[in-house]
Amino acid sequence: MEKQAQHRLVILGSMDDFQELVRLAKKRGIYTICCDGYPNGVAKTIADKSYTIDIRQADQVAQMCINEKADGIITSFSDLLFEQATLIADKAGLPWYAKPDVLRYYREKDQAKAFMTRLGIHVPRNIRLSRDFSDDALANFTFPVVIKPLDSYGSKGIYVVESATEIRQLYSKVLEKSCWDRNDILIEEYCQGREYNIMSWIVDGKVYPISLGDREKNPRKGSEIPNVTRMVYPARAFHNVLDKAVEVLQKFADGIGQKSGPLSMQFFMQEDATVYVCEIAGRLFGYEEGVVEGCCGLCVEELLLDEVYNKSSLAKTMTSHNPFFQGYYASLYFIPVSGKQIKDLTACYELCKDDHVMAGKIFYQEGEFTGETAGKPYLARYYLKAASYEELDRVTQYFYEKMHVSAVDGSEVSVRFFLS
Repeated sequence: MEKQAQHRLVILGSMDDFQELVRLAKKRGIYTICCDGYPNGVAKTIADKSYTIDIRQADQVAQMCINEKADGIITSFSDLLFEQATLIADKAGLPWYAKPDVLRYYREKDQAKAFMTRLGIHVPRNIRLSRDFSDDALANFTFPVVIKPLDSYGSKGIYVVESATEIRQLYSKVLEKSCWDRNDILIEEYCQGREYNIMSWIVDGKVYPISLGDREKNPRKGSEIPNVTRMVYPARAFHNVLDKAVEVLQKFADGIGQKSGPLSMQFFMQEDATVYVCEIAGRLFGYEEGVVEGCCGLCVEELLLDEVYNKSSLAKTMTSHNPFFQGYYASLYFIPVSGKQIKDLTACYELCKDDHVMAGKIFYQEGEFTGETAGKPYLARYYLKAASYEELDRVTQYFYEKMHVSAVDGSEVSVRFFLS
């Protein structure tokens, strides 16, 4: 019998999140090739082979895939990775669940909202503004409103404003975060309802929910967009929200033609039970996959591998999965004040020892400066487990009180958080 050729998998991404993906792929006997623009990516140290190529160089990465005779490509956790994987897979002739012609409905915020409106999906009222806009253009909006770039990643360049004057004052700062050469920005209503994240997987065209959680933020200060401080699983209103959220995702999947792969959504539920979508992403939400695995044992990395190499196993997993977790879980995110040199991280490490912690991660080391650093979006992150929502709140409050990180200059590094 002829021996089956070894699978050769290109993994776009090499930061911490991709280490487990590389390990599990190798455990399956798959030859792993890690690629991104970070020469010191930790996942590259355990992959069979690695390349340091900026993933935005789609032609170059695609040619590498062809040269390496890759038969699969995987990535997840960020919009940029999803977008580039879609372009690279198309150029290299690799199987992938999205095509380049639909990327505008994920990336271009105004086009995405117009597309969803045509599908009957509710989105916050929005318009595209040019620099010389008149106040009359805002006649249908009630302040505060949100202003944002048309095409940015990672919630950059987003502000909550109270007047047309503030929009004009911040216009250039918004444009600075646009990925392409733009002259326009987007304005949309500021939603007030409860906010949620849902992650799902599509199998044979049907949306199967993975998880639904409450998305909690710090109180808003000035024009700053509020930071996400905690995700709670399962969402408190899980049984009232899940079916409506899945219905919206199914409409989007049908409209865009996605038949397989991950699909996630950030949304608000208003008092009248209407779902208002902020974002739909063709990926899983980063830094939440760990708490999902701890809650229900569903391994995101195994799903990613099965999407490429074992769709029958994927179908069996998703059709039997219960998205309502038996327990109460949260992921806490601590954000650093930018530009601080860290002196003491003792509190971060002590909190890792708490009995409620399933996993903790400290992103910085003592002596490092905080800022927008690759692979370090937070100061620390903790996955918590409790016996009730009330206990989860008590433990969260304890963490908020105990989290103190001093800088060399004696100031506080950790942004102060409060229960919403």
